[in-house]
Amino acid sequence: MNVNMSLIGQMITFAVLVWFSMKFVFPALNTALDERAKRIADGLAAADQGKASMEIAEKRAVEALSSARDEAAQRVADAEKRAQLVAEEIKANAKAEADRIIAQAKLEAEQQVTQAREALRAQVADLAVKGAEQILQREVTVSAHADLLARLATEL
Repeated sequence: MNVNMSLIGQMITFAVLVWFSMKFVFPALNTALDERAKRIADGLAAADQGKASMEIAEKRAVEALSSARDEAAQRVADAEKRAQLVAEEIKANAKAEADRIIAQAKLEAEQQVTQAREALRAQVADLAVKGAEQILQREVTVSAHADLLARLATEL
C-alpha cells in the first residue's frame, strides 16, 4: 500500500466527516447549545426579576410594618387621651355629687337648727307661761319673787 494513497483516503474521509459534522451534527449541537443558553438566560432573568420583586416585597413589608407601628402608637395615644377625658369626667361627676351631698347636709343641718330653735322657743314659752302662772298664783313679795326666779333659772 501506498502511503500517499492511504493519506489521501484518510483526508477524503476526514473531509467527508468534517462536511457531515458541519452539515448535520454541528447545527443540532448549536441548536441545543443555543436553547440551553436561552434557558440559562431566562433563568437568570427570572432570578433577577424574583430578586427585584423580593426587594419590592421587603420594602412593602417594611412600609406596612412602619405603618402598623405608627397606627398602633396613634391608637395608644388616642386611648390615653380618652382615658384622661374619662378620668376627668369621673372626677367632675364625683365633685358635683360631693357638692350636692354637702349642700344637702348643710340644708338638713339648717333645718335641724331651725327645728331646735323652734323647740327651744316653745319650751321657753311654756316655762315663761308656767313661771307667770306660779307668780300669779302666789302673793307677790320680794322673797317669793326671788325664789320663783331662782327655780325658773334652774329649770332653764
